[in-house]
Parts: sequence; C-alpha cells; structure tokens
Amino acid sequence: MRILQLHSNFIEYKPIQKEIPQAEEAEKKVQRLEEIVVLFTAVEEGDDEIVAEKAIDEVKEFLKKLKVNKILIYPYAHLSSNLAKPTEALKIVKAMETFAKKAGLETYRAPFGWNKQFTLSIKGHPLAEQSRTILPTAEKKEEKVSEALKAEEKLKSFWYILQPDGKMIPVEEFNFEGYENLKKFANYEISKVRASRIMPPHVKLMRRLEIADYEPASDPGNIRWYPKGRLIKSLLETLVTNTIIEYGGMEVETPVMYDFHHPSLAEYVNRFPARQYLIKSEDKELFLRFAACFGQFLMAHDAQISYRHMPLKLYELTRYSFRREQSGEVVGLKRLRAFTMPDCHAFCAGLEQAKEEFVTRFKLSIKLLEEIGLSKDDYEVALRFTKDFYNENKEFITSLVKIFGKPVLVEMWEKPFFYFRLKWDINFIDNQDKAAALSTDQIDVENAERYGITYVDEKGEKQYPLILHCSPSGAIERCVYALLEKAYRQQQNGKAPMLPLWLSPTQVRLIPMSDKYLLNVEKMADVLESEKIRVDIDDRVLTLQRRVREAEREWVPYIIVVGEKELESDILPVRDRKTRKIRKMKLEELINEIKGLVKGKPFKPLPLPRCLSKRPQFYG
Repeated sequence: MRILQLHSNFIEYKPIQKEIPQAEEAEKKVQRLEEIVVLFTAVEEGDDEIVAEKAIDEVKEFLKKLKVNKILIYPYAHLSSNLAKPTEALKIVKAMETFAKKAGLETYRAPFGWNKQFTLSIKGHPLAEQSRTILPTAEKKEEKVSEALKAEEKLKSFWYILQPDGKMIPVEEFNFEGYENLKKFANYEISKVRASRIMPPHVKLMRRLEIADYEPASDPGNIRWYPKGRLIKSLLETLVTNTIIEYGGMEVETPVMYDFHHPSLAEYVNRFPARQYLIKSEDKELFLRFAACFGQFLMAHDAQISYRHMPLKLYELTRYSFRREQSGEVVGLKRLRAFTMPDCHAFCAGLEQAKEEFVTRFKLSIKLLEEIGLSKDDYEVALRFTKDFYNENKEFITSLVKIFGKPVLVEMWEKPFFYFRLKWDINFIDNQDKAAALSTDQIDVENAERYGITYVDEKGEKQYPLILHCSPSGAIERCVYALLEKAYRQQQNGKAPMLPLWLSPTQVRLIPMSDKYLLNVEKMADVLESEKIRVDIDDRVLTLQRRVREAEREWVPYIIVVGEKELESDILPVRDRKTRKIRKMKLEELINEIKGLVKGKPFKPLPLPRCLSKRPQFYG
C-alpha cells in the first residue's frame, strides 16, 4: 500500500465520471472538508486487512504530532503501477475506514472508482507532506531491498540550520525570512514526500522544444532523446568530463551489471539506499549498477597503489546507472530509473588529505554548476553527518558553510546507518517547491576494507584509504531538468525563457524574406559555421511573422531577418532574445559577441539539417 499523507487547510472534490464498472455509487456534487489530513491511497497487489489496520495505526500515531483527529481516505491509483484488482482494493479501503472509525478518528472517504476533480490547500510546515509504504509480510520476504534502504525508512534524523558563523539552530527555531528557498528545501527534506501531485513545468517544455520525451515501449523512467536533446546532453557530458580530467581524474569504463552474490558487492549493496534491477543469467543473479562504485572499487583492488599516488582519482561517466525508483516518484527528467551519472572517486591517505580534497571538490562543483548555468540563487546545500563526526570536526564542517556563503540544512544522525560519515549535496529547488540533488560528495570509511583496497605508506606498510564519492554535477538528465525549470521561472518573472547560449541547439536563425535571398543567407550561414556557431535557415513557405514567432517559441537566442536592405547595408537587425531588443550589428560583431559569451565551453555542430524545410517534426 502506498499513501501520500497531506495535512491540509481544505480539500474540495467532485466525482466526475466512473472509471471502472466496480465504481461505488456517488453524487456528482462538490464535497469540502477543512482542517483535515488527506490520505491519497493506492492499494497494491497482496495487500490485506492486516495492511489496512497497520496503515491506520501508523497514521493515528502520526496525527498525535499534528494534533489532528480528522482524515479523508482518498483512493488514488496513480501512486503505484502494481495495483490490486478493483474488488480487492475496494475491500481494503473499506477496511481502512472501519479501523479508523474504531480508532476514534473522524473519518471520511472519497468514492472508489471515480475520476474526480479536486482542489487542495496544504499546510506549510515541514511535517505537512508525508509518504508511507506499508508492505504485506510476504512481500517483504520476496523483494530484495537493501538493508540501508530499510534503515533509511526508519531512520531518525535531527534537523538544523548551520550558519556561516558556525551557529547551529534547530530548524523549527530558525528565522527563514530572506531564505525562502532554504525553507522550501527544509520542508521537502523533512517531509520525505517525493511523489509529484501534478506534472512539473519542465515536462511540457522538454517535449515542446523537442529535447526529450517518455519512451512508452520501455520501463518507466527511461527517456528518449531527440537530436536537439542529445546535443544538449552531449555538451553537458563533455563539459563535466573535461572539468574532471583537468582536476586530475583518470577516466575509465566499467561494466553495467554485477554478480549480486559477490561477497564485497553484496555487502555494499546492503549499505546503499537504492532499489536495484535484478536479472538472471545462467546460474547467476545479476544487478544493474546504480553508480560507478563497483567497477572502480574492483579496479582499485587490483592496482598497485603507493602513498605517492594519493589522492588517486578515478572517473567514469556512467551511461547508464540504474535505480528502480518507485513509480509515483518517477517524473520527467527529475527522477529516472536509467540516468547518466558522472562519478569520480578519490582514494585518500588519511582524514586530513580526505578533508582537503573534500573542500577542493566542493569548490569545483559550485564552479561547474555556474558554468552549466545554475547559480547559488538556484540551489541550496545540505550537510549530513553523524553526531560524533560533527563533534570531532566542527571547524572543518563550518568551513564548508563559509565557502557556500549562506546557511545550509543539516541532517544529523545519532549513529551511522550508511558507509559514509559526512556528505554534502547541492539541491535545485523547482517550481513545485520540491528539491532534486545535483552535485554531491561523501567521506566513505568502510568500502576500502570491504573491497580489500590498500596502498603502501611511507613505512612500506599496507593501509586502507578513505574514499570520496563525488558526482560533480549530478545526473546529466537532472541538469537539463534544472535548466528548464529555471527557464520557466524566468518566464513567470516576466523574462524571456531560454537556455544558456552554449547549450542552445540553434544559436542563430537566419530568415530570408523570400527565396531570392536564400543564396546570400546560405553564404552568411557558411561564415557563422566556420566560426563554430550553430546556425540554421528557416526557408519554409510560411509568412515572415510566423517564422519569427516559431523561432521565438524555440528559444533561439539570435534571430535575423534578411532582405534587400540588409544585404546592401551590411547591417543586420539582430533580435536578441535576452535583451528583447532588435540590435543593429554587423555579422562580424555578432560573431565576436557569441564567441566571447561561449568562450571555454565545449562546441558540437547542429545535428539537424541546416534548412528547416528538410527537418522532420519529432513531437506535437
């Protein structure tokens, strides 16, 4: 059973039409309930009355914290892809209602089997949104879930805000005035609700701009990339890889699947909070990797390493990593089941070297995100650590906050649950007030010994290194999500939405007033291409106004309409999307401006026919 639990100011809902033959009878009128906890509930295959009773017991216990005694059970199939049969689901939902009333809760239930229209207002406190998963005992035995994932579901965290001056304040006592994004981030993290109730803006944009789309013939969370999207993704991959190679990372490539029962791997899988894809091959049970750790660790185990080589940095751009995320959490480019993860491990000789490298990689990641097009205004930082590590390293941890320059969210644990003792992650805040982790790094104190990774120290003795796990940008797909969500926010604030110039598939669009100017426009395009500028020509038989309008809908940064006057004067009317002005420029001036703005960024040519008349339409 999956439950999305929302502490609400009110909910209004109206049954519209029956979706299944087994739908209950209901009046088609608006129902309104106030000051209530709404339980969006999906009953899954294998759920029984014991699950229903357990769900109500958990909810009742939690309601004590909210000081609320009023619930609405709202059947909501969209939280799961493993639904029970309608007759069984209705039986369980009714059982929940019965148990809730017996428990003394003021209980309401929305009709089962209907397509309903609803309006919802959710409270703003950190506990307002909660997700619950209640599994039958039998399913717990059958499903292979890592011990770390089980621990994470029960994990008790203590939440604080750590300021650059070193003062750590309980999150409920912190004054968030001027730190609205940090408040949204704290609410999201503490609630642990990952499912999206509505489609985020970037999904519509990724389709309309022909960047990416869902692949219905694959498993959910696997994406198809159109030519423009593949270009954007490839440029981001190149930037991240070049940055890590310049930092000193040695690029490697490792397998995507591993033996689930390999001693080192099995133990590590149980220390990582992720669900795996399992496959059978002859007499082996294999899992698809969720990061590059396995291959790089096995490679390091076989290497001859001296202290002189430390810190030793191995890097791989994993295309792909796999995590079997829950269906209600898989949405757009934010949370996928197959994704491209840059993964750089540094093997360090002792804690002091690890801390020094940790700081270097933190600064590198902030700079890399800036290069991608994301500033500190777009994201917040979380620091996660055990209590003992914090007490022993307060000054070092505070130094990270000083580097960031504004307060960060802290998650502290009494005891270690995972293989790391300190982790930072940079989180983008989107238009639904939800967060998604981008860059991250961790100090791993377990896996060197687990994998038998050693180095020879100055005395000739073997030692276990500490291992840093860094993804300098986070998943490449998630970077695209963040850029699209940022562009949408710009539009909401009255600015022209656009991608960074270096990532724009078409940087300059030339629009000839008529066919007789096409040859001259093609020569102009040749000049731009020779300067490594992506240019195309709208030669379609459409009105001039429509061609300009469609270029604007594609977020083309520079649009130039070319006719007799422009060719005679050599002065071009350049429509600058960023400034929303038409600027009079010579072609050479435009070239110099673009080259200056994209200096140091990777370049790839446009992977589409230059003339729009020769292009297929991939979406819409």
